Amino acid sequence: MMRKLYTIVIIALSLTSCEKVLFEDDLESTNPRDNFEYLWNECNEKYAYFELKNIDWELVKSEYSAKIYDGMTQDSLFNVLGAMLTELRDDHTNLISNFNISTFGVNYLGQDNFDWRIIEDHYLSQDYYISGPFRHNFLDNKEIGYIRFPSFPGTVDATNLNFVLNRYKDTKGLILDLRENGGGAVSDIFDILNRFVEQKTLVNYSRIKTGTGHNDFSDAKPVYVSPYNGIRYKNKVIVLVDRGTYSAGSFFSLSTKALPNMILMGDTTGGGLGLPNGGQLPNGWTYRFSITQALTLDKKPDYENGVPPDIQVLFDWSDLTKDEILERAITELQ
Repeated sequence: MMRKLYTIVIIALSLTSCEKVLFEDDLESTNPRDNFEYLWNECNEKYAYFELKNIDWELVKSEYSAKIYDGMTQDSLFNVLGAMLTELRDDHTNLISNFNISTFGVNYLGQDNFDWRIIEDHYLSQDYYISGPFRHNFLDNKEIGYIRFPSFPGTVDATNLNFVLNRYKDTKGLILDLRENGGGAVSDIFDILNRFVEQKTLVNYSRIKTGTGHNDFSDAKPVYVSPYNGIRYKNKVIVLVDRGTYSAGSFFSLSTKALPNMILMGDTTGGGLGLPNGGQLPNGWTYRFSITQALTLDKKPDYENGVPPDIQVLFDWSDLTKDEILERAITELQ
């Protein structure tokens, strides 16, 4: 996920001062154990989801510290530290060197549920529109609008949204396809959602890690979506998601739970509702992990493990002429 996502959100929550509190100046050292202890302690004091994920971080320390030894190569040290971070089961957690980047791979927790070529060949004509980050066209004899949104690039604006929504203003409903959308700029979330509400709406809460204890958080702060002063869409919207829908995609999916005209369909998202921040190890490698929690309307952090769909539908890979998830969405809107 791009740096812009967590920067904008933390600013929006007026929590930027916490970065100075959470991340101290680094002490230069190439000693493997110094770097191991530094990274483990940083996570221990600042990672946001130990309790929800039932992670015994002390046990992790015992297991991985046994793999640290004097004289180990940089590659070996990276592999140990990177593997330790994957124990957090969080794709907002990375170790970054000039020769490798550690990742978890949350999208592999579920099957693939999207193939753009199938949609192009069997649902959209070849003259579909590309408006900024949106690919779109009519379906079902122009009764339904289909909008593919593959990432949150930070380029959603009034011009492209006005064109898209004006084009489909007379449809029965819209299908907004966020499958395999790995995230991006949080500003896009609100720029899109404010086109589908008629009044200021509470969509979730957010809190940030403020102390060294695993459960030391700020008070939960409300997050709202307010209606756009211009073209808005009032009919039903089906939002398609899967395990590859992550980070900003999951924030968007969480928000749909508060909006009665939106239905979430497909598979559980990949999660990624904790915004990342990080720092530098004594040897110069950098790291990041989640330091905030996005909470449901009843102030629970449970959807970090994935936002469940309102209607679950999976792809059948034995028939490559049909997208079962898209077909179900069309049926829902007819």
